Amino acid sequence: MQDPNADTEWNDILRKKGILPPKEVPKDEEEEEAAVLQHQSVVKTYEDMTLEELEENEDELSEEDERAVELYRQKRIAQWQATQLKNKFGEVLEISGQDYVQEVTNAGKDLWVILHLYKQGIPLCSLINQHLAGLARKFKDVKFLKAISTTCIPNYPDKNLPTIFVYLEGNIRAQFIGPLVFGGMNLTREELEWKLSESGAIKTDLEENPHQQIQDQLMTSIRATSISTRKDSESDDD
Repeated sequence: MQDPNADTEWNDILRKKGILPPKEVPKDEEEEEAAVLQHQSVVKTYEDMTLEELEENEDELSEEDERAVELYRQKRIAQWQATQLKNKFGEVLEISGQDYVQEVTNAGKDLWVILHLYKQGIPLCSLINQHLAGLARKFKDVKFLKAISTTCIPNYPDKNLPTIFVYLEGNIRAQFIGPLVFGGMNLTREELEWKLSESGAIKTDLEENPHQQIQDQLMTSIRATSISTRKDSESDDD
């Protein structure tokens, strides 16, 4: 009689149809599978823990589990460090000409720097500083700086204000000079965000240029008003 526990294609077919009972697993294999499941359970459990919780539960681990959790701990630390490095800014820092080399030229590898040259008493400069404060909180991996223009560039003309320089690794990548570039006091934070994103400094989640949206809405309003006026004129003629 054929052994029902034999590894044959026919026995496999009979097991699938329920004619033969499931194959008996040797005890040592059962223990090995149980150990694997236990190990996976431990790692999965500790994946949900913080670094502090991992340290608190070290005494409960076997030697094998400790090795698995240590590898996971190292991975978590690396992820945490990467996150801290990416989100290390979050505000607009005020600098002077003496800080320029350290904060801009030697800012670091793969680091974008946005520098706003401004002066007190110029409304558009104040507006841009407000917008940059919000953008700095949104894009914490970018270094946002501001400086009174003449402290960085002696005799820098006020007619060029506001001015924004965009740097990558100390090299200038874009520049926005004068009030006309920004569109005056109607400038919104979203428009400034889009403008800076075109330089590559920030990764915006805006899907299209907000300024174009405003222009389209304005043109639609103008056309609607023109049609209404023309109809009223035709009615008066009648």
